[in-house]
Amino acid sequence: MRILYIDLKNSGISGDMLLAALLGFVPEPKNILEYLIKLKDYLSDVSHLMIDLKKISRSGIQLNQLKIEIKENKAHRSAKTLQNSLNKFLNENPFSDSAKNYANQVLNSLIHAEAEVHGELANKVHLHELSSVDTLIDIIGVTMALDDMNSFDKDFQIYCSKIPLGGGEINTTHGWLTIPAPATLKILEKSNLITYGGPIESELVTPTGIALLTGLNPKFLEYPPEMIIKKSIYSTGKKEFKDFQNILRLFSGEYANLDTFESTHPLHKYVEKVAILETDVDDVSGEILGNFVNEFKSEKVLDIQIIPSLTKKNRPSHIIKVVCYPKYTFELMEKMIHELGTLGVRYSILDRLCVDRIIEIRTIEINNNDYHVHFKVSYIELENSKKIVNVKPEYEDLRKISKDTGISVREIQFIIQAKIKQLFYK
Repeated sequence: MRILYIDLKNSGISGDMLLAALLGFVPEPKNILEYLIKLKDYLSDVSHLMIDLKKISRSGIQLNQLKIEIKENKAHRSAKTLQNSLNKFLNENPFSDSAKNYANQVLNSLIHAEAEVHGELANKVHLHELSSVDTLIDIIGVTMALDDMNSFDKDFQIYCSKIPLGGGEINTTHGWLTIPAPATLKILEKSNLITYGGPIESELVTPTGIALLTGLNPKFLEYPPEMIIKKSIYSTGKKEFKDFQNILRLFSGEYANLDTFESTHPLHKYVEKVAILETDVDDVSGEILGNFVNEFKSEKVLDIQIIPSLTKKNRPSHIIKVVCYPKYTFELMEKMIHELGTLGVRYSILDRLCVDRIIEIRTIEINNNDYHVHFKVSYIELENSKKIVNVKPEYEDLRKISKDTGISVREIQFIIQAKIKQLFYK
């Protein structure tokens, strides 16, 4: 799986910053810039448009920065005008269907956010700051770069950090407004992005920037995911601050799973995801713990352990560990809380390797009597054969034979173990 991680901890996000960064992953960024300059022919009253990607240095780091010169006479345009211009451009130039859908989704989210803020119908709303050709440059440029990176494929996952919103006030067509801008907040309301105020008094997130990010439906991660990093790009916008870097950082790479290493090994196909649920209890009796184990004897629970331990206050305690498939994580955590009275449960999703196993029945002669014994046979399936890993008789069968013959379970186990080789290793 290919990955893009968007690190916004030191920047926030605007359309030009995101575009400048993404152009660093494109083999020929000038080709995209040449397409974008054509936008002046798709909107009336744009007399001049120049776009260039520059390299600048800040905090000792080389950054991408877009330089855009625009001359246009329109103070505002209708939503319909921008939508028509966008779709005319998309249809007359090479875009995938997914890219066209993304670009329209971004513009529509901006239009609907403005309509909600002003209490107007979306098709009647007039845009002011967002009506500039600059908005279409950001939307189409980001869309083209993502399309060039094949970011709309199913095997491409995008993650992002939490987002600083800034603070203070901003001067708009409607006067001074508190940051974040109303349209920005409306877009954030419909997302699952994690934000926080500050850390400086300025607008760090623009409506176009957050609409572009939300449209990608990124998953939140505080830090970059487990990945093999292939390339990292830094960018910045027009603003420069004394105590804030305003540097956007993007990583691209590949998920570091077993597909990257020894993908042809026979064990590779046995890898699966499991959830580990864990909690500590120091005020639960043995009877409650025993009942807990009985309650968790279900197909949803793959394994359960109770480990004696000692807390930091020297109180005897127990570590409870439950292994299950990820889809049962929250269902079983809720049950753990109710059964144990614990205040919290830790959980993580891990890879595990679990080989095949089958149950086979064999007839064993003991004291001139025949007994049917169930054996759990675990094995690895190779190209033309099966390699047995272990053969284990079921305890309940041993116990029944012991009861019938008067021979101890331990001795029955020795007798059967001696016969396993001739039964399974022929």
